[in-house]
Amino acid sequence: MTQPEVSDAHRPSAAPGVLVVGECLVDLAPSKGATPGTGQGAGAHSLRQPSQHFMAMPGGSCANVAVGLARLGVRTCFAARIARGGFGPWLRGYFSDNGVDLSLSVDAPEPATLAAVTLDDQGRASYTFYGPETADWRWQESELPAPERRALAEHGVAAVHTGSLPIAFEPSGDVLARWLGKLRRGNDVLISFDPNMRTVPGVDEAAYRWRLEEIIASAHVVKASNEDVEAMYPGSSPLGAASKWLSAGAVLVIITEGAGGATAVHRNGFQAHLSPPAIKVADTIGAGDAFSAGLLAYFADRGLLHPDGVATADATELQAGLAQAIATSAFTCTRPGGDPPDAEELEAFVAQHGPGTVTLPSQ
Repeated sequence: MTQPEVSDAHRPSAAPGVLVVGECLVDLAPSKGATPGTGQGAGAHSLRQPSQHFMAMPGGSCANVAVGLARLGVRTCFAARIARGGFGPWLRGYFSDNGVDLSLSVDAPEPATLAAVTLDDQGRASYTFYGPETADWRWQESELPAPERRALAEHGVAAVHTGSLPIAFEPSGDVLARWLGKLRRGNDVLISFDPNMRTVPGVDEAAYRWRLEEIIASAHVVKASNEDVEAMYPGSSPLGAASKWLSAGAVLVIITEGAGGATAVHRNGFQAHLSPPAIKVADTIGAGDAFSAGLLAYFADRGLLHPDGVATADATELQAGLAQAIATSAFTCTRPGGDPPDAEELEAFVAQHGPGTVTLPSQ
């Protein structure tokens, strides 16, 4: 996957930005055009074990959000446990090339996590993860910055985003839950959370769900998929989950629905549905992460990257932010891998395809 160079004109600004805390792993995605066999001539595959070609790509929900934010010009710091050897130096180079600050990342002795990606006929991705004795799951409290505004401000942080795999396993799950709880009690740093609930062998599902709810109660912005809702509350409606999370303490909840778009509900009563523009899908890897990056980038650009900013945002601001989020997600689906747009690419995409449609209940 070819990554764009980060020119001086598009490097993240010095304005307050986002700290992303979470996993960076290696996605092993099937290479298009590859066929089973050994490649040793017609019929050779019938005499040998079939083979499948895979591409190694930087991945992980939080890693994708960090890169997506940086490409959109947001000052971004990524706190990840990056493997010291193996794929680790390659991953570090990828983040640095995209303008992501790694000063709060950990040089981890464990290997990088691998994720085998499967794509269906619609380009929708599913994942099989190889852990937990890998770098992403081993967070210790001493490896995280102090959960105080002053400590985070030293790194230019106004907001924190996290979620996904590190929440699933111990010790990282409880470590991050406690850290976010302390951060929310101060209520002067915006917290964004994407549960991105995964089926991972060896996880205590009841404890996992409880931990997700605990973290959701610490978050101001919650972005979840309808699959997340079904996994957490089988048979429940997405709007029912959104209402529950708003009552628990969230300010803005967004439920994404794949090609069906997304539904947003705000504590002030604002509610809207977003429909994506028509596109040709390459795959859906990183689409939800791009959505989060697009939304947070909008808040950053408009000076709303703090709890009061999101809490007091009016309908016009929320609609525009949601439209940018869904356009960012749609763009990412048009090319293989979790490869989100930079600001110029997003602007050109919206000019060609439109930003998607925001529909209010009264309409």
